[in-house]
Amino acid sequence: MFRREDIEEREKNTLSEMATLSCESKGREYDEPQCEYRTLFQRDRDRIIHSKAFRRLMHKTQVFLSPEGDHFRTRLTHTLEVAQIARSISRALGLNEDLTEAIALGHDLGHTPFGHSGETILNRIHPGGFRHNEQSLRVVDRLEHHNGRRGMNLTFEVRDGIVNHPGSLMAATPEGLVVKISDRIAYINHDIDDALRSGVISNEDLPEEPIRLFGDAHGYRINNMIENVIENTSMTGEVGMDAEHQEQLMVLRKFMFEHVYDSESVKREEEIEKVEQVITSLYSHYIEYPEDMPEDLMEIAEEDGVATAAKDCVAGMTDRYALTKHREYFGEE
Repeated sequence: MFRREDIEEREKNTLSEMATLSCESKGREYDEPQCEYRTLFQRDRDRIIHSKAFRRLMHKTQVFLSPEGDHFRTRLTHTLEVAQIARSISRALGLNEDLTEAIALGHDLGHTPFGHSGETILNRIHPGGFRHNEQSLRVVDRLEHHNGRRGMNLTFEVRDGIVNHPGSLMAATPEGLVVKISDRIAYINHDIDDALRSGVISNEDLPEEPIRLFGDAHGYRINNMIENVIENTSMTGEVGMDAEHQEQLMVLRKFMFEHVYDSESVKREEEIEKVEQVITSLYSHYIEYPEDMPEDLMEIAEEDGVATAAKDCVAGMTDRYALTKHREYFGEE
């Protein structure tokens, strides 16, 4: 039988010098009794998995707004793929897998319905804008509940990794940096896979140099990217790919924006107009009629303002729930 202290001791003896030890965490906002069998990061992971926000990811769009088929990624399957890639990298580097997994599972909790289209619209209409990473942190800090209190009371390291995963932001831990690069590896590769399946692009359309370097099949590409991160990080001590692989990854990313993410085949004008109508109408409705929001968001409205609560309400919806509420309020399909 392994108790928490045994696991913490094992971390000290087996993880690399780069790793973040659970016993050295900067801790939580408020103290809690320690679990007898789980470390701080293991408890954070479990809280995220058992949250309502995590379950809702199953019905949130990744890229394709109305896919005709069962095999297209959702926000949940993306999250699981990021966690798998990140754990593989962390394990090979001797980093803290529990911390890595907790960050990965929580990094997209704040995403809107209808993918990045929903995020773009909410960013435009909400004062102060909207960024999904900041909303993800807000979900774990304010919108979810734990033991009768608002917020999950997660550790600093998990919260830092969640809010600092996109763009040029840099997490404070190597585990957070692993999730950052794993997120990019995951979405570029699985979005290529979905785009090929949908017929938006063909294998012949993919840029030659990245395919030559990474491979001509989905599994080859992911494996080669993971191996390069492991090998380069081991040599340099800095989490990431070497210059050549990073450059070709960005070539693939640019290709995806030009031919998939911003493609009219994926984001048809009439669908974007419908998404804008749904997001904008719901947001305006909740500002005018805050009593229609769930009770916990009514409390948020009193504490943080009606506009913030309306944003929280719309951002937390799944695609189908947003459509259901729009039909309920406005009588439109």
